[in-house]
Amino acid sequence: MTDSPVRTNNRLDVKRVLVYSDDASTRRQIIAALGDFPPDGLDPFLYVEVATGPGVIREMDAGSIDLVILDGEAAPAGGMGIARQLKDEIDDCPPIVLLTGRPEDRRLRSPLVRPSASHSYLPVGRLLYERSR
Repeated sequence: MTDSPVRTNNRLDVKRVLVYSDDASTRRQIIAALGDFPPDGLDPFLYVEVATGPGVIREMDAGSIDLVILDGEAAPAGGMGIARQLKDEIDDCPPIVLLTGRPEDRRLRSPLVRPSASHSYLPVGRLLYERSR
């Protein structure tokens, strides 16, 4: 058994996960909940931590992000607005996970998703709880 990512063609096979929150402790909680090595033989995660809205746009423009996790409660640029901007401006936008802390925010997700796509909603507190079990 190895604790290292697999190297093929002189590169690491990892999934780059952008984690955005203005709160460093929230970013740390998200990363701790997900861990570095996902189950089911998926590629390991390499986290890109971002604390500002412009930082998210800069990282997305640079490319190579496989998954975006946004804090819906971040300020001044909330994750919901950033999600909308990314979906509008990036043709082949990677999947976006929008974390909210309040179950009543479920109603706000509909403008962000395409009607044909399959989406689920899980409040961040429950996500962290389920992952830590």
